[in-house]
Amino acid sequence: MKYFVPLLLVLLMAGFMPLNLFAAPVESLTVEQVRILGERMYREGVLPSGEPMQAFAAGEIPVEATTFTCISCHLRSGLGAIEGEVIAPPTTGRILYELREPYMKGNEFVPSYHSYAVTLPARPAYTDETLAKMIASGVDPNGRSTMKVMPRYQIEDDDMAILIAYLKTLSSEFSTGASKEFLHFATVIVDGTDPVEIESMVLPLQFNIDRKNSLAIASQNNARVARMAYNMLGPDLLAKRFTLERWVLKGPSSTWYSQLENFYKKNPVFALLGGISHGDWEPVHRFCEDNQLPNIFPLVDYPVLDENNWQTIYLSRGFRQEGEAAARYLASMSELFKERRVLQISRASRRGNALKNGFNDSWAQKKKSAVTDISLPVGSTLNAQQLLKIIKTQDPAVVIVWDDASAIPALRAVAQTTDWKGLLLTSGTWLGDDLWALPEDMRDGLYMTWPYRLPHENIRFDISLKRILSGRKLEDFNSEIISKAYISNEVLGKALIDMRGEYYRDFFLDSIDMLNDTYFPLYERLSFGQGQRYASKGCFIVQLGKGVNPQLERRSEWVTR
Repeated sequence: MKYFVPLLLVLLMAGFMPLNLFAAPVESLTVEQVRILGERMYREGVLPSGEPMQAFAAGEIPVEATTFTCISCHLRSGLGAIEGEVIAPPTTGRILYELREPYMKGNEFVPSYHSYAVTLPARPAYTDETLAKMIASGVDPNGRSTMKVMPRYQIEDDDMAILIAYLKTLSSEFSTGASKEFLHFATVIVDGTDPVEIESMVLPLQFNIDRKNSLAIASQNNARVARMAYNMLGPDLLAKRFTLERWVLKGPSSTWYSQLENFYKKNPVFALLGGISHGDWEPVHRFCEDNQLPNIFPLVDYPVLDENNWQTIYLSRGFRQEGEAAARYLASMSELFKERRVLQISRASRRGNALKNGFNDSWAQKKKSAVTDISLPVGSTLNAQQLLKIIKTQDPAVVIVWDDASAIPALRAVAQTTDWKGLLLTSGTWLGDDLWALPEDMRDGLYMTWPYRLPHENIRFDISLKRILSGRKLEDFNSEIISKAYISNEVLGKALIDMRGEYYRDFFLDSIDMLNDTYFPLYERLSFGQGQRYASKGCFIVQLGKGVNPQLERRSEWVTR
């Protein structure tokens, strides 16, 4: 029997339901089997049989539920979302089976809680029967129809029982690392990292932790502070203390996973904040996925590119992103150079390969002209005369050089030549501080990728960074790393406020996904969205201006993925 058989639909609308509907199926399965089967229905729209769930959208349009999964609106945590006029209320059993009123007890005068509570319509508590009716017919316990925004799902009795049993377990107990008194965090540091870089990352994180704990203490002794903090955070988050552990990974990366297991067993945390590594990060990434442990904005050059990643949110796609942006920029003007090819020269290193592969993969998607790849061996220097000879022979439309500052003499020779008409491009970040001393006679002929906001436009954020330093000089730290750690702090704070005391890791990530585009230090723009795991999606193409104190000048808009 299926819920969408017309006679049963009439019974559903009238409020009738067999009382033993939910008894046998769940009793015959283990708790873990219910979780696995129900989770697949909720997240993927796939029945225990392996077949896609069937549904009707916008009234009577038949669709497969793999297109309209529960998670797409009610989120992975099941705690719902509000976007514009579309409301997706919580679907967790803990909330569904409670009376909903236009306020949240204990938080009636907290603005963020109040705004959320009054947005959702009041209703009586659900029962198994009324919840099944809602899923199948789109009618809630008040008799209101949700057919315009929520599909009606065609689910057989046994499968409905599994789905409802799963919803009762969804976000039912606070995640590990969260308690009534504390939220525990950690940051991962690879041993051997420059101490200045480590301090530049940890200092802002610890500042935020200390400030939050100081606010909790101050609110106990100062009524004015208590009122302000209450309105901003609510009583629960206000009272909580934060902790921050340093997990230092030593030795080869093949041993890191087991080290992380030991750290986590000794001090289980709610999430990882930041983290720093100029080399590998895959063991940390994998550990977070395996243990469903969020990691917010690790400072890594080589993010793990994983389409199924959920737990780790990276600031960007690392060096590879510059190569991808170069391809998109050149593809936009490819008609200007017709069939002439692209010459790409890259240093045989992890960084060079990331830039090259980012360009090639993105360029291949555009199906543009051919690319000639030349690899520079380790220890060699790009030879200007040989490069000019190759250019004269091949006459490429574009020459891309992915190399460090040792390539500047060769780049200068190409930029100055009058025998070739084309575009010369390199990575501005890889040139490092030498970028600012480029000879003036080559600046007009050299274009560069730049994955950040232009430095002279970023100065306005310095006051925010200096506040963290408590009188110490910004010049004594790595300002880029401090900026990235500052971003972690700000996103953490925004997400925790939006969570309204629901300390579930999935909801933590859901809350970050729902943040609006945000403007922080360093990056031109950070944007978020459901399942998006690289917040900065763009890059500028720039040139160095004239004079002894030159500035970078834009030659493109923010080129995005």
